[in-house]
Amino acid sequence: MQITWHGHSCFEFSNGETTVVIDPHDGKSIGIRPPSVTADIVLMSHDHYDHNASRAIAGEHKDHKFHNGRFECRGIQFYGYSTFHDTEKGAKRGLNTIYKFTMDDISICHCGDLGDIPNDQVMKQIHDIDILLLPVGGYYTMELDVIKRFIQMVNPTIVIPMHYRTGGLTIDISSIDGFLNMIPEDNVVYVGNSIDILKEDIVGTKECWVFDRK
Repeated sequence: MQITWHGHSCFEFSNGETTVVIDPHDGKSIGIRPPSVTADIVLMSHDHYDHNASRAIAGEHKDHKFHNGRFECRGIQFYGYSTFHDTEKGAKRGLNTIYKFTMDDISICHCGDLGDIPNDQVMKQIHDIDILLLPVGGYYTMELDVIKRFIQMVNPTIVIPMHYRTGGLTIDISSIDGFLNMIPEDNVVYVGNSIDILKEDIVGTKECWVFDRK
């Protein structure tokens, strides 16, 4: 499987047959380059402009906008879990969908704009996930103390931070620095813009992968 970062919370997952893109932005609305990817499936965690721009993605893709429950698309089983975009049960920023799916035997969980720790039922479903993608820039999502507790509860093999301030980004969120200060230096791996992985590559590891968009 290949994972590619397209900036902000937009990630691409491809196994050579099917390409899944999650939380696309259009680039110009948030001050960074738009995604350059052709997809078969586009998932959107919520209806905010920096996460719902499926029009920016090339291809005749099937779109799923905050699709909760179990569903199948192109032979892949997806699970959407309803969560909150804030600490007030959605009163400030609404709902958010966490997506979980498996590609090439690697389980993936993309948290969207998760604002608070989900309920016990959701936590049970994402516990021990292989790859956890979570927002770390704060303000609109979980703050660092909550993020630390959330990671400990989920116990992922790989953590991939997203939704933090990068060059040009016009959204008022924090840089990745505070988050990385919580991670042991030896566990942080800088992987570039894209990485090809097999299940055996990550068995037994506990790492934080930091992507660098080209």
